[in-house]
Amino acid sequence: MKLRKVTAASAAVFALALTATACGGDDGDSGSSSSGSGSDKIKIGIKYDQPGLGLKEPGGSFSGFDVDVATYVAKELGYGPDQIEWVETKSADRENALSRGDVKIITATYSITDERKEKVDFAGPYLLAHQDLLVTSDSDITEATDLNNKKLCSVTGSTSAQNVKKDFAPKAQLSERGGYSECLSALQTGQVDALTTDDSILAGYAAQDQYKGKFKLAGLKLSNENYGIGVKKGDTETVNKVNKALEKMVSDGSWQKAVEENFGPANYKNEQAPKIGQIVK
Repeated sequence: MKLRKVTAASAAVFALALTATACGGDDGDSGSSSSGSGSDKIKIGIKYDQPGLGLKEPGGSFSGFDVDVATYVAKELGYGPDQIEWVETKSADRENALSRGDVKIITATYSITDERKEKVDFAGPYLLAHQDLLVTSDSDITEATDLNNKKLCSVTGSTSAQNVKKDFAPKAQLSERGGYSECLSALQTGQVDALTTDDSILAGYAAQDQYKGKFKLAGLKLSNENYGIGVKKGDTETVNKVNKALEKMVSDGSWQKAVEENFGPANYKNEQAPKIGQIVK
């Protein structure tokens, strides 16, 4: 009888210890996940407002080339699609989001520059984009110099249009709008003659169902934009893992498939997948 009491008490203590251990483990995982480095979730920074690249759909899902690349990379890091937490990361906050640990990686049309490399590390590049022009399908604009005495649209605060005016078409009339969708509407109605920014961004917008067949890329290479995946400064282990994932994505054909699915409708003539660590100036 006495032995039974001792055994029951021991079992209760053992069960309590197991419960405490499990609770402690959950707290640890939760803390790691909140910084984007846990085993249950990975937080990835993307744009929410760039069709073809990073877009939050009305139903709450996400689409675009950057999303496809990030999903593939996450898989190679051991995370399924349901373990990804997408975090909107605006351009001005990308470095801070990484340094704070808000996200593990950022895949958001993040051009690799010497200035940015002082603050964050980059894997990749995974796409070589160029500044280009988007014009209507029947436009006769084929060179940047053709924009002299024509109206060129870009978003407020962007340097793309100013670069065209400074380097190619000094007589171009600049028209700034609040967003690329506004520039597209102006282009469609003839209020402006062209829209300029990265060709990947232009292709993403032109590939939307409502715009298919209405616009075309001029096919100019006015600049080189090497898109990389941002990683917290000093996290060499993650950089190496992401680079291996990108190499595999290219070799198994998934990279080209993602390009065609996201940019194909705009007849986007993409560059070949860049070699890891090869920055085109």
